[in-house]
Amino acid sequence: MYIPAANQVDELQMLHALMLDTTRGAYGTLIGHMARANPQWQHFSSTSEVLTIFQGPHAYISPAWYTRADAVPTWNYAVVHAFGTPQLVDQEADLYKMLTSLVNLHESAKQPPWSIAWSDSQHKLLKGIVGFEIPITQLEGKFKLSQNRSLEDQISVSAALQYSDHSDAQLIAQMMLDNIDRATK
Repeated sequence: MYIPAANQVDELQMLHALMLDTTRGAYGTLIGHMARANPQWQHFSSTSEVLTIFQGPHAYISPAWYTRADAVPTWNYAVVHAFGTPQLVDQEADLYKMLTSLVNLHESAKQPPWSIAWSDSQHKLLKGIVGFEIPITQLEGKFKLSQNRSLEDQISVSAALQYSDHSDAQLIAQMMLDNIDRATK
């Protein structure tokens, strides 16, 4: 990915904020599953690196929000590229553990949370999926947040985005304000 120096993000905590399981390995480990009927898992190789892209919020930036008239429209966004070599998880006990963790993660805030009882029929469904883990070996992060513009332009753009009806625009506005705060300290 092309990353101008002003947009490069190396802070692991910021990169992980766009991703999922970040607790295993130097950069984290991606954990997932897909239908066994999906032929994509058959392309995973324990010797070939893969790229996983995490797209964060994004928003259109109008040149009308800048203080100078010689601007053009652009787009602000956050993205992380994670590289690693996939490993298949095909044992029932490991899939059971993986799915139980996934359900617990997403159900924990619900009242009451649903939990897997793992009936015989649910165990049979495990045969229909293939799990995978990708220990991350490299992360690239790019947060394009108008860093190439003046502080006045950055403040003006973030203010305009805050009043958008789009949640991504509001998230970009907050990321811009956080970035301004870090840069001015």
